[in-house]
Amino acid sequence: MAEEKNVIQKTDDEGVRLARKLLRTARYGALASLEPGTGAPFASRVAVATEVAGDPIILVSQLSEHTGFILADPRCSLLLGEPGSGDPLAYARVTLMCRAERLERGTPECDEAGRRYLNRHPKAKLYAGFKDFSFFRLKIERSSLNGGFAKAYRLTRGDIVLTGPAVASIAVGEQSAIDHMNADHAAALDFYARHFAGARDTGWRAVAADPEGMDLQRSDMTRRVFFPAPVGDLSELRRTLVDMAAADEAAGNRNAG
Repeated sequence: MAEEKNVIQKTDDEGVRLARKLLRTARYGALASLEPGTGAPFASRVAVATEVAGDPIILVSQLSEHTGFILADPRCSLLLGEPGSGDPLAYARVTLMCRAERLERGTPECDEAGRRYLNRHPKAKLYAGFKDFSFFRLKIERSSLNGGFAKAYRLTRGDIVLTGPAVASIAVGEQSAIDHMNADHAAALDFYARHFAGARDTGWRAVAADPEGMDLQRSDMTRRVFFPAPVGDLSELRRTLVDMAAADEAAGNRNAG
């Protein structure tokens, strides 16, 4: 009898980085919840953002069936990863196994989640304040990553979600930092998108930052810019952005010479 081949790869830095990239760049995903009574899986599309640490955030209405489902049973999963041209199964995707946690209005964690969500989905400001809408954190427990042919991984919460004092430190000053970048350093953001994330367009705006990187958005496109090394606080974040932008000036000087 032939030995069964294990298709799951050993978790490595490449797999972890890809999973985090898929999570941070996602704007929409497929949420699978459980129908009360039957336990049947129910899939629906939701808009997503992330907390600074990395857990996904969704904004849902009480009128949506999936809202009642995750209130009755918080177990759920979220599929992220957009296909491009050609075979859609050739593109990377990650399934996050989560527990949904409703965030109470008026609490610091709900305000923080709402701020980051609305940075990524500004049109949601039209209805985010309605009483029948609520923010939920989808707390990641584990995940399954398909990075393409022969690239399957099983990842833990610790592989994806960031921890440590840097998370809280960045959260405190994140908004002022990205507002400053958007207002005064548009050219630097375009350089980050081009040089560090492979983008070709201009007009990129910062929508989020965390200890590991920054998320840039242009229309419906999102790009993840990873920092050369994780930052420990807001001052390190600012120094890192300055150093990264200096690469643009150095490149310009070399070209001019």
